[in-house]
Amino acid sequence: MELKNDLILRAARGEAIERYPVWLMRQAGRILPEYRAVRSKLSGFKELVETPEFAAEVTIQPVDILDVDAAIIFSDILVVPEAMGLEYQMLEQKGPWFEKTIQTMDDLKYAETNFDIEDRLGYVLEAIRLTKKELNGRVPLIGFAGAPWTIFCYMVEGKGSKTFSESRKMLYTNPTLAHELLNRITDVTISYLKAQVNAGAQMLQLFDSWAGILGTEQYAEFGLRYLDKIANAINEVPLTLFSKGAINSVNDLAKLNCNTIGLDWNMDAVAIRKEVGETRTLQGNLDPCALYASHAEVEKSTINMLNRFESQRHIVNLGHGVYPDIDPEKVKTFIKTVKNYEIRF
Repeated sequence: MELKNDLILRAARGEAIERYPVWLMRQAGRILPEYRAVRSKLSGFKELVETPEFAAEVTIQPVDILDVDAAIIFSDILVVPEAMGLEYQMLEQKGPWFEKTIQTMDDLKYAETNFDIEDRLGYVLEAIRLTKKELNGRVPLIGFAGAPWTIFCYMVEGKGSKTFSESRKMLYTNPTLAHELLNRITDVTISYLKAQVNAGAQMLQLFDSWAGILGTEQYAEFGLRYLDKIANAINEVPLTLFSKGAINSVNDLAKLNCNTIGLDWNMDAVAIRKEVGETRTLQGNLDPCALYASHAEVEKSTINMLNRFESQRHIVNLGHGVYPDIDPEKVKTFIKTVKNYEIRF
């Protein structure tokens, strides 16, 4: 099926674009009353993730309501550890909770790799198939997964954390176990991403949400090594790597076999463009909190950001996911400002 709007794919590949494409991380979610209406019909977040018809519906909502240039499948990065054998719950106001965690080699029985992706993650793949059909070529559909290091953190810690000290401790006290677990996560993630492409995803993004808690050398060994393995395995569609907080590793990220590097709001797009040149597309990176300001200030902040771009190789986004209490009308102002901006190159 021919795409009516392929801007984001062209930008990722470094091809000519008439304007910058724009989408938001977490665009399918709590900022939209329409999302909350769907969510209210179900028992909770996990049921929404695991029900393809509803997951597809909320994936498409931002395309209809916000007029973004891409849809991203509504799912969760923690479906991968659950498929491997670690079941999780999503607790209201608390976040994810795993009853079991990986602490020893014996615990690797909860980190299976020899299973059928369609059997255990078929609900995500079916949501992709349904979404692709309903989009009918309007915009591309993005698939995603958590990066191995971030998934490792949850499998070892069992919950969210400010420091993930248990996970970092393992890197020092049992690096053999750490690498074995990271390898297993990586292998499953590659299979999962390829299955998403086969189901209809036209672009992929890896979220390394906890990249910034590691030092540069540790991130090279326990983060980048596994991103590299995934990037070399995924060649069917454009791939974006988003390593939040890993500012000292951006140049190394840009050397990996990906199309796009995601920037958080603390990263300087001008400095990073000088570092990576025209070899990679950059994605980002307005501070999500900028959207709490007045409409005039949102427009001003967005234009200031756009004026700093020094290349057509840019996909506009926030520097992290949109926060749930942000007014959708402010998001629309952000998107309209991007769409009305005249590229100078």
